[in-house]
Amino acid sequence: MKLVSFINQNNQERAGLLVNGAVFDLSDGARAVGASLPTTMAEFLKGEERAMEFARLVEDAVTSGKYGEVAEIVKMLAPVPHPTSCRDGYAFRQHVATARRNRGVEMIPEFDQYPIFYFTNHNAIFGEGDVLVEDDHLKGLDFELECAVVIGKRGKNIDAAEADQYIAGYTIMNDLSARVLQMEEMKLNLGPAKGKDFATTIGPWLVTPEELAARKTESLFGARHNLRMLARHNGKQISGGNVNQMNWTFAEIIERASYGVELLPGDVIGSGTVGTGCYLELNGTWTLEAKERGETHTPVWLKEGDTIELEIECLGVLTNKIVKSPGNRSILAKKKM
Repeated sequence: MKLVSFINQNNQERAGLLVNGAVFDLSDGARAVGASLPTTMAEFLKGEERAMEFARLVEDAVTSGKYGEVAEIVKMLAPVPHPTSCRDGYAFRQHVATARRNRGVEMIPEFDQYPIFYFTNHNAIFGEGDVLVEDDHLKGLDFELECAVVIGKRGKNIDAAEADQYIAGYTIMNDLSARVLQMEEMKLNLGPAKGKDFATTIGPWLVTPEELAARKTESLFGARHNLRMLARHNGKQISGGNVNQMNWTFAEIIERASYGVELLPGDVIGSGTVGTGCYLELNGTWTLEAKERGETHTPVWLKEGDTIELEIECLGVLTNKIVKSPGNRSILAKKKM
């Protein structure tokens, strides 16, 4: 199944089902097949397996022609507009090693010992469309090409061997990053904070695990999926990779994330950036290559009015436009001297 969230003609937030390019209201569809589902994605996910079973009844009714009332949509939202939390991992070794090489430091051995993640702002999650940013966000504004999972049932101290059973679905994530803010604050060995918490986009929909079965390879450490990843900046491809290049699986990240704490339905967990999947990494590589040729490289960043498209096979295309908010506000200008 492909699950979505949208605003309907009555200005209500609704959970929906995407079938053959059309969106069907999950709650209305469930009622039509004699079942009951909540109206929002947050409440739907709390229903865990039972809610998913009812959603499949709606999907069966749509595909068999027994239910065909297409939803009237005013605006598409992130598939999970209000996550209960949002963690972002660091699962691609190529990205970590290249970024460190570009900074002239050795690869950190702890990367190969355990998966790591940070918490970002789950109240600043957006879907497709415009992303509003402030002045300082445009100083080194970067994309990050990532895959993400959404937790579908409660669990604590989850073993990696069972962790994939806790995944409700997969989606695309863009962990937008204001690099000047990020690098300044991380000098204090805490963060990332303001360089990250202003916007993370996910979407365009949430794909349930059975949809990806043909792309899955099982391992002792959880499933891996052969899903091509790419990024386009103003229509030009700038990045490429594959979800199966994750050195830490989502199952292993879930195992660590759930240690001593309960994961909840609606928690979002990102993979971290795929190799070549951000300008921080690309600019460093291009600078080294230019230096070898006796040239200089001018760093490339996202600008006001730019469009960034992230695509993952079977998960769709997540498209966002960078829009400067009205007025002028700078937190960097408030630094004490």
